Amino acid sequence: MQTQATDKTQILATEKIGKLLWLYAWPAVISQIIASVYNIVDRIFIGQGVGALAIAGLAITMPIMNIVHAFGALIGVGSSARMSIVLGRKDVNWAEKILGNSMVFTIILSGLVMISGYLFMDNILARFGATADTIAYAKEYLLIVLPGMFLTTVTFNLTGLIRASGYPTKSMLILVGGAILNMILDPIFIFAMNLGIAGAAWATTISMAIMAIASILHFISPKSFIRFRRHAWAPKSYIFKNITLIGMSPFLMNVAASAVVAILNNQLIRYGSDLAVGAYGIVNTYASLLVMLFLGICQGMQPIAGYNYGACQFGRLKDVYILTMKICVWTGFAGALIACSIPQYLARIFTTDADLIRICVPATRLLMVMFPLIGFTIVNSNFFQSIDKPWIAIVTSLSRQVLFLVPLCYLVPLVFERLGFNGLTGVWTACTISDVIGAVLAACLLYSQRKVFRSDYHPVFRQKKEYSE
Repeated sequence: MQTQATDKTQILATEKIGKLLWLYAWPAVISQIIASVYNIVDRIFIGQGVGALAIAGLAITMPIMNIVHAFGALIGVGSSARMSIVLGRKDVNWAEKILGNSMVFTIILSGLVMISGYLFMDNILARFGATADTIAYAKEYLLIVLPGMFLTTVTFNLTGLIRASGYPTKSMLILVGGAILNMILDPIFIFAMNLGIAGAAWATTISMAIMAIASILHFISPKSFIRFRRHAWAPKSYIFKNITLIGMSPFLMNVAASAVVAILNNQLIRYGSDLAVGAYGIVNTYASLLVMLFLGICQGMQPIAGYNYGACQFGRLKDVYILTMKICVWTGFAGALIACSIPQYLARIFTTDADLIRICVPATRLLMVMFPLIGFTIVNSNFFQSIDKPWIAIVTSLSRQVLFLVPLCYLVPLVFERLGFNGLTGVWTACTISDVIGAVLAACLLYSQRKVFRSDYHPVFRQKKEYSE
C-alpha cells in the first residue's frame, strides 16, 4: 500500500535548491556547531579544573566514544538516507517500517557495545594509548558514560529520521537543547560539586537522556505524519541489510578514525610524550569543529539528494551537489587560514602549560592546512551515501584515514629521523600527506560515477519489492 507524503517532504521536489539547502542545512549546522562548542567547553572545563593529564586522559577516550558514535551513524545515516529515497517514491507506509526496524536495530547493537565496553575496558584503553598517568582519568569517565551510549544511538538515529521526514528545525532544537544542557551541567558537576572528570561524564549522560526522550516523543505525537506503529516493529532482515549497507560508510569511517587515533596516540608517545597526545586532543577539537560544519551542511544535502534521486530528478541532484561542494570547500579554506595563523592563541584557550602550547603550534598548522581538501572528500562520501551507492562512499571515506594515513604515520617519521628532522613532526606531516592523496582518490571516484548527473540516467533501486508492500 502506498500513500502520499505531506507537504513536509513534497517541497524537496519543487522548491529552489538554494532555499532548500538553507532550510535543511542551517538547523543541522547549528546542531553540529553547538555540539562542537560543547566539546570545546568540556575540554576547557576539564583542562582548567582538573589538569593537563586529564585532557590527555579524555583524549584517550575519544576513539572509544567515536566507536559508539559509529554505531549511531550506522543506523542513523542508513535509516534516514533510506527513508529519504522511499519518501521520494511516495511510500509513507514503508518509511514507518524503516523507523520501527531502526529502533529494533538500535537496541540490539547498543546492548552489544555496552557489554563489550565493560568487559574489555582496561585492555581497550591500553590499546588506545593510555599510560599509568592517564588511564585513571579515562576509566573514570567511561564507567559513567557507557550506560548512556544506548541513549546516544537512539538520539543519532531518531534526529536523523526527524530531519529526513521534513522537520529539520525540530531535529536541531533537540540536539541544541541537549548540548546547551550539557554545557550548563558541566561547571555545576565539575566545579560546584567537585566531581572532576566524573562530573563531565554525568553531564553528558543526563543530556543524552533528555534528547532521546524528546526524539521518541516526536514519533509518538499524532502531529507527525510518520509515527511508531505496531506493524512497523516486525523485524525485516532486508531492512536491516539496506540500513547497514548505506550506514556502513560513516560506521567504518568512525571506527577507522578510532583505530587511527589509537595508532597516532602510540606514535605520538613513541616520538613525543603524553603531552603530544594532549596536543593532538586539542588540535583535534578544532578539526572536529570544521568536520562538524561539513557534516551539518551534508546533512542538509542528504534528504534533498536522496529524495530527488528516488524521484529521478537528476538535474536537481547535480545542483545540490555543486552548491554543497562550494560551501564546504570555502568553509575549509577559511577554517584552515584561521587555525594556521593563530595556533598558539588557540592552544592557550585550553591550557597554560608552555610545553603543551609549544607542541600544539606545528601540530595545528600541519593538521589543519589541508582542510579544503578534507571538505571535498567528506562531501563526496556523504553524497554517495545519499544516493544509495554505499561501496563508493565507503572507499571515499576510508581512503584518507586507513589506506593512506596508517602506513604513512609509520613511514614518514622514520624518513624524517633519517634526514635529521624531528620524528614527531613526521607524524603530523603524515596526516597532511594523507589528506592530499585521499582527495585525489575521491576526485577519481567521483569522475567514475559522473553518469548520476545525466538526465537520462536510470538508477536500479535495491529491494524493489519493498515499494509494493
